[in-house]
Amino acid sequence: MTAAPDTLLDVPAAGSVRVDTAMVLAAGLGTRMRPLTDTRPKPLVEVDGRALVDHVLDRVAAAGIPRAIVNVHHHADLLEAHLKARAGAPDILVSDERGLLLETGGGVRKALPLIGDTPFLAINSDTIWIEGARPNLVRLMEQFDPERMDALLLLASAAHSIGYDGLGDFQMDKLGRLERRGERTIAPFVYAGAAILKPELFEGTPEGAFSLNRVFDRAAAAERLFGLRLDGIWMHVGTPDAIALAEEAIERSSD
Repeated sequence: MTAAPDTLLDVPAAGSVRVDTAMVLAAGLGTRMRPLTDTRPKPLVEVDGRALVDHVLDRVAAAGIPRAIVNVHHHADLLEAHLKARAGAPDILVSDERGLLLETGGGVRKALPLIGDTPFLAINSDTIWIEGARPNLVRLMEQFDPERMDALLLLASAAHSIGYDGLGDFQMDKLGRLERRGERTIAPFVYAGAAILKPELFEGTPEGAFSLNRVFDRAAAAERLFGLRLDGIWMHVGTPDAIALAEEAIERSSD
């Protein structure tokens, strides 16, 4: 598959659907963010004066998504208290994973009775970016076409993201269809932590812990995994050192 620098024009898909629920993945242990996460969950680590989870929930609200489900595990009481104190949109429900950490895919599967049976936004609670010309979550919803897609992932440039030094995740063809990076190769796009997913992708998945990569690969095998390139700058805030890099980028963007 040949990688394409750009794909999926910013024209709403003919069959696009309205997304009314965001699943915010906030239950991880944040081990790479230690020692900050010894006393708080990673979603409460602050970047530019606001908790990471508030950056995400603000994006959800700005995109017009009225409801968010947030899963909790690590320092769950602190995160729940923070969410209860938050004012304004979106409306927030908590999916409790105190008893067992379920990873990203398992966390979504557990929350499906709350999510419902229509396509939804899955978004990491620690993903953060500087917007381009148009809000990326709005673009993602507009581009999701349920006739052709089971999953539409927001992708960032691996080479031009702040704080990311990996080999990339995906190749993307001219139609936006995705293929995994092969072994010992470099891919131009990295998953930016937000995707529109169909609940049907989780049919037959196991109870317990598993990664969202399982359902991404299922969609890819059916040639129904697509990507949309992020407009703006994605920041990978994976370690304490990366916080300063992200804050510098945000400050430069506001000059």
